Amino acid sequence: MAEQSPGFYRYKVGSLVVTTVLDGSSARANPTQGFVLNADSAAVRSAILDAGLSPASLDNPYNVTVVQTGRQTILFDAGTGGQLNPAVNRIPANMAAAGLDPAQVDIVAITHFHPDHISGLTSAANAALFPKAEIVVPAAEWAWWTTEGNVPRTPEAQRGVFANTRRRFGPYAGRLRMLADGAEVAPGIRLVAAHGHTPGHSAYHVTDGNQALYVMGDCSSRPELFLRYADWYSVVDVDGPMASASRKRLFGRAADERARVVGFHFPFPANGYVARDGGGFRFVPTEWSSAV
Repeated sequence: MAEQSPGFYRYKVGSLVVTTVLDGSSARANPTQGFVLNADSAAVRSAILDAGLSPASLDNPYNVTVVQTGRQTILFDAGTGGQLNPAVNRIPANMAAAGLDPAQVDIVAITHFHPDHISGLTSAANAALFPKAEIVVPAAEWAWWTTEGNVPRTPEAQRGVFANTRRRFGPYAGRLRMLADGAEVAPGIRLVAAHGHTPGHSAYHVTDGNQALYVMGDCSSRPELFLRYADWYSVVDVDGPMASASRKRLFGRAADERARVVGFHFPFPANGYVARDGGGFRFVPTEWSSAV
C-alpha cells in the first residue's frame, strides 16, 4: 500500500481498506459565542482551554472516508467540491495521492445534505464528479429536503439546503437509492439513523469479521466539545436535543463495541476510539503510523 500522506490516512477494518481523506479546514472565530447553544460562554471557554485549544479561533476540519471492499469502492460524503471556501478544496489532490480515482467510485453514501457534505458531488458547473457512482441517501433526509412544505419548519439559516439538494442530486437522477434505518448499503455496511443534526442525519456501520467502524458524519462536531459534553448541541443542529440523544446512543454503541469511529469534523486523521467518561465520552485518537 502507499505510504501515508499528510492528506490521507489509511487503515484496515478486518480485510477492508479504509482511507480518511482531508478536504481542508476553516476557522471558526470566537467559538465561545454562539457555537454551543445550551452552554454559557464561560463553560465553552473552559472546555476549549482544557483541551489545549484557543478560545479565539477553533479549527473546523473536513474529512471524507473511503472504504475499499475488494469488489467496490465506497465514498462516505463528497465534501465541498472547493465551492464553499477556497481553503477547503483538497479532495482531488489527496484522493490522487492516495491512489483513489473518483471515476472508479462505485457508491457515494451520504450522511446528510448540508452543503459541506454534498457540494462535492458536482462541479461548479454542476456536472457529476463521480461518473459511474450510485448515490445512497437516508430516506428520511431525502423526504425532508425535497418537500417544500418543510421550508418554514427549517431554521432560516439552513433553508438554502432545499435548493442545493435539487442542484447536487439532479445530475444523478436514476442513480439514487434511498435507505431506511438498518438497510444495507453493501455487504457488511448498514445505515444507522442518527437524526437531529438534520431531520434525517444518519451514520454508517461498517463491519468485517470481528472488527467494526462507525462513519459518524456530524453526530459530533469537534470531539473536545460535543463528545466530552454530550448534552451540548450546536448552532448548526436542526434539533439540538435530538442530536444530543442520537450522539449519546451512537457513540455509546461504539464505546461498548470497542469499534473505531471516524468523524467528518474531527481533527485529521479523524478516527480512533471512544470511551465513556461521566455523562460524555473521551475520544482516543488513532496512533499515527507511516503505513498500513
